[in-house]
Amino acid sequence: MPAVPGGTDNRRPAEQPPAPPAARRLGIGPLLAILLACWLVPFAANAVHAAWLLPPVILLGTASLVRSGRTLLDRMMLALALLAGLTCATGLLFTVWPWGLHPVPVTGLALTVLTLAAVLSRRAPRLPRPSWSDLATLAAAALAAGYLATPYLRADTFGQRLNLAMVGEDNGRHPALFDVIGRLGGYLFLDADTARENIFSGLVHYPQGWHFTTALLDGFLRSAGDPPTGARLMDHYVLWCLLTFAGLLLALSWAAQHVAGPLHPLRRLVLIVAVTALALGTELPRLLVAGYPSETFGLSLSAILVALVVRPLNRLREQLLLVGALLIGIGFSYYLFLFPTGAMVLCWLIADRRRLRARPGTVAAIAVPTAALAPLIPLLGLLVAGQSEALAAPGGTPPVETYNTMLGLGAVVAAILVRTNLAESTWRRYLVTLGVGLLFSASMAAVNLANGTQPAYYFGKTAHLVIAVLIIGAAAPARLLPVPAQSTDSEPRRRPITGTLPAVATAALVTLAVLAGTGVLGWTGGYFHRTGSNGTWAKDWASRDVRNITRSASVTSIAYRNYPAIPGTVTLVVDKQGLQGYRESIFLSAMQGTSGQTEPGIYFRIYDEPARTAEILRRVPRPLRLIVADPAAQRAIDGALTADPTLRDGLTLVPLKPATAR
Repeated sequence: MPAVPGGTDNRRPAEQPPAPPAARRLGIGPLLAILLACWLVPFAANAVHAAWLLPPVILLGTASLVRSGRTLLDRMMLALALLAGLTCATGLLFTVWPWGLHPVPVTGLALTVLTLAAVLSRRAPRLPRPSWSDLATLAAAALAAGYLATPYLRADTFGQRLNLAMVGEDNGRHPALFDVIGRLGGYLFLDADTARENIFSGLVHYPQGWHFTTALLDGFLRSAGDPPTGARLMDHYVLWCLLTFAGLLLALSWAAQHVAGPLHPLRRLVLIVAVTALALGTELPRLLVAGYPSETFGLSLSAILVALVVRPLNRLREQLLLVGALLIGIGFSYYLFLFPTGAMVLCWLIADRRRLRARPGTVAAIAVPTAALAPLIPLLGLLVAGQSEALAAPGGTPPVETYNTMLGLGAVVAAILVRTNLAESTWRRYLVTLGVGLLFSASMAAVNLANGTQPAYYFGKTAHLVIAVLIIGAAAPARLLPVPAQSTDSEPRRRPITGTLPAVATAALVTLAVLAGTGVLGWTGGYFHRTGSNGTWAKDWASRDVRNITRSASVTSIAYRNYPAIPGTVTLVVDKQGLQGYRESIFLSAMQGTSGQTEPGIYFRIYDEPARTAEILRRVPRPLRLIVADPAAQRAIDGALTADPTLRDGLTLVPLKPATAR
């Protein structure tokens, strides 16, 4: 894995003025005044219910101290990646200190650290001006995310929004984790006993980086007001899911541009469109539809890490800080990706070992906390919670879709790389990262086959990482597009026109081909269409009829509205089919904040009726309230009570009131 001479940043041309001198050290008086303002500003913002302004201030402040990157978007993305990892790490502190996730002390600490970092590094806050490419990248990600948000925007009632969320079963568990972390004020695994009283025990050691980060940000959104519950909880959760997927789109687009290096504006525009179209055309939107926000967050961080490994930053200290923060963020949010991304980082460390030897103190200072924190959650999950057994879990996307996507994208990228770009060490590094991702995905498929199942659930997760790396590889063909010819002295008027038209026409044709091939344009789903369907995940989701509410969503909405939680009483829904009652109870308990109490009546491996209802009556502690959603469920209850009359003790039966979900 050869080194990349010059890194990512353009060396400053000789004709440009030198960099401004380092800022003078502040006197003790001004420094104390700034530190005082670091605490007074968040206090005032929270008092006037404007705490939502504080996270952007922290982001801008961090970006203003970053010196890598040529554009404002570069600085913002690097700052965002750094803050994401550091937030996951400092969450350990926020969990144990007395103020929890309150915006004022969190912001005060963040601004204080930024101030001290600026003073110690003698860096004055400075940001480049926005460029057209920054705006184009943001606009593309916003349009794509808005397209995927259209079903929720068209939904007029909570019942319709709940129906959309219930497409993915995991959308009933992640809101509970998001809710409990917000109420308890930190990571649940640090106080497992208290956590088990409030949430399903299987989630106590689940990677919580995304849930912690969004619960923290949600406190800013509410200015430390009461945590959302019920319908508001689901609405807030969906909002953060949409923003997280928008972050993935932005991360992929930025990573591809970063890997490509300096590009002609025409090539850059085609690359932005291509990456966005590929993200929509492949199965990545399934992460939003099925309710996988943790994976989406981890994949976003992984995409940025891949870009930094393939084309490292010139500034070694910032490169090391970002790599360390990203590894911690991946480990805390979705540690399945930590294994391949860790191997990618190891390849970079070996390739740049000479450069690293020049800064042994910096390397050690960053490597030690990274090595301690990044594997913390995986070790807890594998050794304490026994989560390694889940690797053989069945289910997931049909492998045909995944294979087609990987083979289609891989063939195009590999052919272009082998033909033209391998002379550059950047692309040899890219092939190494792609090889690591493919090897890890193949290893997961081998685990499934060894357990007697087809490559399934977690193989699909590893394939998503490979797809992300392949989408980043779109930077390779973008570099081969023709660009307008420069005007010459012999043809000062004619050349700009005749030299521009062929390049623009080629770029337009390539863009249309990509949009059609990914299914973004046209009546078909393009090359990446879903098996058994003529559309893509994105197109099928965006065109969904929001007025067609499923029975499960209707039952859950009515039960939530008519039967509020009773303290000390377990409330469950029983329906005609066991799987229906199972899903309805998951979502109802999430909205009522009772997933810890309802666990015995939800999580067991009997789904056939009347056996499931009888098992619920036997295993759930009293008092127990059953919401009967169907006459068949009532007959199952009557049969179980006839067989064992002692099960009547502490039992309350309430029929689901016939009403229309709203």
